[in-house]
Amino acid sequence: MNYLHLLDYAGVAVFAATGALAASRLRLDIVGFIFFAAITGVGGGTLRDLLLGKLPVFWIKQPLFIGICVIIAVLVFFTAHLVESRYRLLLWLDAIGMAAYCVMGAMIGLEYGISPYAAIVTGISTATFGGIFRDVISGEKSVLLSDEIYISAALLGATSFVFLFSMGVPQIVAVFVGVLLAFGLRAAALLFGWTTPRYKPRQGRKIK
Repeated sequence: MNYLHLLDYAGVAVFAATGALAASRLRLDIVGFIFFAAITGVGGGTLRDLLLGKLPVFWIKQPLFIGICVIIAVLVFFTAHLVESRYRLLLWLDAIGMAAYCVMGAMIGLEYGISPYAAIVTGISTATFGGIFRDVISGEKSVLLSDEIYISAALLGATSFVFLFSMGVPQIVAVFVGVLLAFGLRAAALLFGWTTPRYKPRQGRKIK
């Protein structure tokens, strides 16, 4: 098993943990934990495979991914009460998963033969849609509707990886830089409250 497989499994595990933590905030039963862990863990990758036309999707061909989600859900079910700030932990785990998966999604897109621009899109989709599914189902405010730096961080990581890899930089170096930049930007946003500017209409004009 090479480092790319480990990165893939780690990304699913981390996202599954965020889904299970969301279930703990809703005080769901063990089935609810497994559902949230699975839909968050494999949601982004499922969308990526559908966009690429890769059928059956990855977790059907490799059931271990669902097994990882189940194991993580059970672990969180019995340990979530030990965490003082579950939402804060959710945010940091989500940042790690996003950083890993924006690069992984872009890499898979390039391996599938799509253009670098399309690979960036698959990277962003892989990194963000699992969390979006989780937030929508749990009733949390989606990152798409907030001014948090999240999708921008995924864009930075995916773009950095695609650019470096296309320039002939060794894959492992491009992966490391992409993950580091994506996580670094998201971490700085969490630590310092960085946000992206929101649209503000000009005074005196009404939006129709």
